[in-house]
Amino acid sequence: MLTIDLITARRFILGKQGLWPGRRWSGIEGTAQAMREMEYLQLDPLQIIARSQDIQLHSRVLDYTPGLWEEVTYGRRDFFDWGGWLATRPMDELPHWRVVMHRERDNNGVVDSRIHRMGIDHAEAVAEMRAILRERGVVSNREFAMATRKRTESYRGRKDSALALYYLWRTGEVMTHHREKFERVYALTEAVAPAHLIRESDEAEAERFLLRKDVGFAGLSRLNRTSDAFHRGVTFDQVREGLLTDGVMIEVRVEGWKPVHYALAEDARLLLDLSAGRVPAAWTPLATTTQEEVVFLSPLDPVSARGRARVLFGFDYVWEVYKPVEKRRFGYYTLPVLWGDRLVARFDSKLDRPSNTFVILGLWLEDEALGRDEAFAAALAAGMRRFVAFLGADKLDAAAIQEPLLRKNIADSQR
Repeated sequence: MLTIDLITARRFILGKQGLWPGRRWSGIEGTAQAMREMEYLQLDPLQIIARSQDIQLHSRVLDYTPGLWEEVTYGRRDFFDWGGWLATRPMDELPHWRVVMHRERDNNGVVDSRIHRMGIDHAEAVAEMRAILRERGVVSNREFAMATRKRTESYRGRKDSALALYYLWRTGEVMTHHREKFERVYALTEAVAPAHLIRESDEAEAERFLLRKDVGFAGLSRLNRTSDAFHRGVTFDQVREGLLTDGVMIEVRVEGWKPVHYALAEDARLLLDLSAGRVPAAWTPLATTTQEEVVFLSPLDPVSARGRARVLFGFDYVWEVYKPVEKRRFGYYTLPVLWGDRLVARFDSKLDRPSNTFVILGLWLEDEALGRDEAFAAALAAGMRRFVAFLGADKLDAAAIQEPLLRKNIADSQR
């Protein structure tokens, strides 16, 4: 069993996700490469300053512009979106995911039974939507007026047409053709995916793939999804032992962490290099490092979301967007600040669209001494300058920043 320290674990997870030691991809090809290396790009409709998925890619891809993920997904068909936990996946993985889709359709007792029930309860609407898609080619739920539909009380929609389309999407008969203001526009699967990918993998092969993908996504994984959060129906223990026996995965112990973690065997060399203080050559940044220019993490970034910030960084981070105002500690859309390989601050902000001004609502430092640190001030200003350009804002209002050195550097960087 390989044993590593926490710094190595943190750098490995950051590097696997393309966040450290700096951006190593650029342009549309770099966007596609980043999305593949990340394993999943979680999608979220909220657009406060920018959508979470665009912020994730901005932090990894040099000069990324909002919407490039849509071009490689719906324009080039390199990826497809799917799932109750909504994320993009590489198109060439479709045969594996169709195994899961059909498990949801057939309800074999190990997946989300609500999908199976949806198809039964709204069978007439499902047949109707299927026929309409064959006739029209593409369809969105918005095309069906509420007055003409049966009203439902589902977490997935208020019209039977919405549930029928969602059911067909979850079970693999249709896919997202494109999005309009983030709303799915559906088409039959054969109109979206290449014909050679519209098939199902062997079930055992699919289960090995799914577990391997989750380990790749986490970098270091406990493989303890006993509730099967993605509703995949994977036989965890059996598949895990098979992957270990076959040398696909390795066990890793992180000093200070009680549970054993798992990594892909192909990543063992990366872990050894990092343990020896070497940065893998393939991770060489194209421009600045995260020590020279901070990076802002999206609320749903896998390195910090769902309690992982505390484990990896000792950084207590909760996305407070769904909390009542009186229960928020920091702000509505607070983003963590990555400097080097540490989360050292967070800030809340908004984009004032009438004046096209990016407004900092508050900045909170983990260590007050950073407010007097020239190197951090320069790195923060550089990160803010790039972020303002990414947002397409004309101005930056940093008046809410309390530390004079940080406020001055940020103001100077905008001139």
